[in-house]
Amino acid sequence: MTSTSTAPQDGRFDPMPSALTGERRRLLNLAYRMLGSLAEAEDVVQETYARWYAMSPRQQEAVASPGGWLTKVAGRICLDVLRSARARREQYVGEWVPEPLPARAEWPAGAMDGSTSDPADHVTLDESVSMAFLVVLEAMTPAERVAFILHDVFRYPFSEVADIVGRSPAACRQLASSARRRVDASRAPLSPTAQRAGVVKEFKLAWQAKDINALIGLLDPAATAIGDGGGRVTALVRPIEGAEQIARFFADRTLPGRLAVRECTVNGQPGLAAHLDGAVVSVYAFDIADGGIRRIWAVLNPEKLRPWKRK
Repeated sequence: MTSTSTAPQDGRFDPMPSALTGERRRLLNLAYRMLGSLAEAEDVVQETYARWYAMSPRQQEAVASPGGWLTKVAGRICLDVLRSARARREQYVGEWVPEPLPARAEWPAGAMDGSTSDPADHVTLDESVSMAFLVVLEAMTPAERVAFILHDVFRYPFSEVADIVGRSPAACRQLASSARRRVDASRAPLSPTAQRAGVVKEFKLAWQAKDINALIGLLDPAATAIGDGGGRVTALVRPIEGAEQIARFFADRTLPGRLAVRECTVNGQPGLAAHLDGAVVSVYAFDIADGGIRRIWAVLNPEKLRPWKRK
């Protein structure tokens, strides 16, 4: 997007694009957490900027806080997307899992040469983008999710949240409180990162060795495994419940000789990625507590693996 403009007349606001580019990272972080999809988050940010540049220079200069304006617009677009997403996901083939993100250091060769700016690089990988956290957000109403993320994650005051959600500050406070209870109820004591990475490595080795007993020992007795193929590739139609059932499923899966399973970072947490002839074909995220794997999310839908294939 481009814009032609002169220097600011009063020193208050420079309407040149460079004055707004710094907002892109924040907006993308906000939209990804709200939607659980990098592709949809990119679309939201593009639409937000399109609406900004659709205004006349006079209208732009009348905006007291361009950053606040962009946040308000992006938040409202996310709210609309979330409302329509519920119907779309009812038609989704199989289970829907949030789009996994790699750590920048684990991009494919050539992705770090500085010649391109990948949107995934602008998403800060912390606890608020862990797969477990995003899955909890999926169970919230659109208004709960937006209010909670804006206030609890990005620290916006409820007066500003209300302007985005279209409800009173008191109502938004209640929405965020309800969402917070959901998050707190889902949390378990988090194991140290090194311990979680060790569990993931042991899982990989046991999977490769088809060692059912070792796999069972790494899984919580009530563990759940969920696969997302989006109807594009073969994946679990329903979640698998129980340590033994999950262990047998993985042990029975044939790993082609050309398939390499590697340890990696998935949404800031230890995970696995399966590479076939150098291309990532599936990504595995884990929820680990007290040294045991509680949940496994396997994403095989190629549309959701775009960030893992950037060149």
